[in-house]
Amino acid sequence: MALESRLDLRLSQRLILTPQLQQAIKLLQMPQLELVQTLNQELTENPFLEEVAEEPFEEDVVEESMPYIAENDVPESPLTSLASFSVDEYFDERSSDGRDLGYFTQETEEQPSFELFYSRKPDLYDHLLWQLRLSNAGDDLRSVAEAVIGNIDEDGYLRVTDEELAHYMDVDADTARSAIQLVQGFDPPGIGARDLKECLLLQLNSLNLGGSLIEKIICHNMEDLQKKRYSNIVKQHNSTIEDVMATLHVIEGLEPRPGRSLASGETNYVVPDVFINKTDDGYQIVLNDDGIPKLRLNNTYRKLLLKKESLTKEEREFLKEKLRMATELMKSLDQRNKTIYKVAESILKFQMDFFDRGKQYIKPLNLRDVASDINMHESTISRVTSNKFLNCEHGVVSFRFFFSSALQSDSGVVSSTAVKDLIKKVIAEEDHQNPMSDQRIADEFKKQHISIARRTVAKYREELKIPPQNQRKRYE
Repeated sequence: MALESRLDLRLSQRLILTPQLQQAIKLLQMPQLELVQTLNQELTENPFLEEVAEEPFEEDVVEESMPYIAENDVPESPLTSLASFSVDEYFDERSSDGRDLGYFTQETEEQPSFELFYSRKPDLYDHLLWQLRLSNAGDDLRSVAEAVIGNIDEDGYLRVTDEELAHYMDVDADTARSAIQLVQGFDPPGIGARDLKECLLLQLNSLNLGGSLIEKIICHNMEDLQKKRYSNIVKQHNSTIEDVMATLHVIEGLEPRPGRSLASGETNYVVPDVFINKTDDGYQIVLNDDGIPKLRLNNTYRKLLLKKESLTKEEREFLKEKLRMATELMKSLDQRNKTIYKVAESILKFQMDFFDRGKQYIKPLNLRDVASDINMHESTISRVTSNKFLNCEHGVVSFRFFFSSALQSDSGVVSSTAVKDLIKKVIAEEDHQNPMSDQRIADEFKKQHISIARRTVAKYREELKIPPQNQRKRYE
């Protein structure tokens, strides 16, 4: 078969995402904080974009007109005052407050110290390093101990072995172990441990409880403690259940993460994208635009673009491209706000019972229902509801909170979210000495005419991070 080249013309349909559509999709799924960062970046890079300054309310506007001054109260002009001011009067005034003598009187207000404005809180590294500088360790041991401190994470655990530390600092193993022991003696107790068991043992030593029953249980029965097999502990140590429970209370008072109190991590707060407020006339939906810059086109550059004779071809093309990008960004931002509002409005319509009565009355809902209600694609609803939060009188909840599967009951269907809330309440009210099994919880739901299988209860319990029956048992 001979090889040949030829031209072929074919018609085909393909779905191509234009840059405009890609930008609209990207803005749609952005949370508010990321959106603010993106818009601020565009304000910096695009000369056609400018932020609209918020105008103050009329009652907040301060009149700039000069106050009324009587004719006899007209102040003396600076030139006239200076001409009538003698040299002796000048030095008399300076000497009255002690400026010429190099000091100030008690009536003179001192400027506040710079240290008063220093608000950085010392972290775990600073706290340990401060204790190391106060220790009597030699320079060689101190340098190794500083490397130990540098390898302690925010929880207070040492994330390097003795051999790795010795190799890194080019010292012998005994020096490395001595440096670790030095740091482990610092505050807070338990710092520098390699695992949970060592962390608890270090805290026991600081409490002078070494060699006690508590230390024996921590060394040999951690798994029994986790699974609450107290009978095994009683038999192994020839003790009583009362002594074991007293020991357990002491262990529960120890800190599994000793560095937590000095952690430098910042608290990240959830910023709601939508507020749903209850009013006398019903519910009001308000988009949260706090911190979001309001954009408009810069008239100066628009007029400059009209003056073709004052621009080169490259400059004109550059400005046209920036104008197109600015216009598309503003259209995409407006479309984003409209879509979020429609989705919030649809959720409010489907979940009216939740907003009126609480979490137990939430209804089953899926993305397809909202998409059909507002005539949009299901993928668009998925993008809108991801990483978005809604604020109402029941708290701040995620958009995805309102979407849940349905379970059958005698009165109809029940949301899985409401069932999870019921499971949490049933377990919170159970007898801790005789906790309920998953089957017993399922039987309790059948009494309330809710049909649910045991494995479904176990699945929801694990999602709620609630331990199983044997690990919830307690002894008074």
